[in-house]
Amino acid sequence: MAKQNITVLGAGSWGTALAILLAKNGHDVLLWGRNKEKIAAMQKAQENHFFLPNIPFPENLQLSSNLANALSASDELLLVVPSHAFRDTLLQIQALKPQLSNLSWATKGLEPDSHQLLHQIVNKIFPQLTNQAVISGPTFATEVAMGLPTALTIAANNKEYAQHLAALLCNATLRPYISQDIIGLEVGGAAKNVMAIAAGIADGLGYGANTRSALITRGLNEISRLSKKMGGENQTMMGLSGLGDLLLTCTDNQSRNRRMGLAIGAGKSIAQAQKEIQQVVEGVQAAQQIHSLAQEIGIEMPIVEQVYQVLYQGVAPQQAVQNLLTREYTTE
Repeated sequence: MAKQNITVLGAGSWGTALAILLAKNGHDVLLWGRNKEKIAAMQKAQENHFFLPNIPFPENLQLSSNLANALSASDELLLVVPSHAFRDTLLQIQALKPQLSNLSWATKGLEPDSHQLLHQIVNKIFPQLTNQAVISGPTFATEVAMGLPTALTIAANNKEYAQHLAALLCNATLRPYISQDIIGLEVGGAAKNVMAIAAGIADGLGYGANTRSALITRGLNEISRLSKKMGGENQTMMGLSGLGDLLLTCTDNQSRNRRMGLAIGAGKSIAQAQKEIQQVVEGVQAAQQIHSLAQEIGIEMPIVEQVYQVLYQGVAPQQAVQNLLTREYTTE
């Protein structure tokens, strides 16, 4: 397709990986981050040595810490900031570019205080937005930046915009699929991080493949119930952004959430684990948010409940597993 001017907001590992991908696809890309010192260091090194070392930037990838300049240079805006900064970043965009027509995001999680899905925040701040989309799926940033074969899902409020974004992202190693189930993608992307902590805890305790398999399967059941209650489609949970993302983050140690669980299962504190990981572990906040949301809307999520108890109520990991095993029998 014709060359586009694309601004990616968020210079973490995932934002940087998407910026590299889009630049390799021939588009002029500007990657924005709020930390001036880090952006300057990345510009000088021509790589994100903080999160994606030894993966050089293409020549058509530029960096900036000036949000006004970043927004003025864009035909397409992709938001990849952490979920806790999502609303604030949208408000900053609104102040600088009130006539925004296209917005996509690859952020996963719920808003911390309101427990809202991210598209709900977008709709409140930009009620007249023509095109909006969320990008999700089983993706590790390093592998995307390296050009390893990957598939992901784009859910948009209209099919044409989803196809437009798919054309921007598609290349010989990345295959996008399109959907209109924004809710399903957002629920799957947020809740799978909690399940990854659970799977990590089980493996950290030395439990086996049987335990991990049961947690993943029953975890998918919980996520599906939540998605359905929120208005998502059942088939989404059996696709890349549901089952695919859940398998990825529960079984591979590139997952920060799984590593958090492994550390807790091995007896380390949350603070110790966070210090070792050195990146935001979205599942820690998501456990509290989804636990509260499940109570608010009246659905049962026993795995989320036990992860919440471990992270916030001081329950021992071994006791949390016993609590799951001794629940009243139920049907599959």
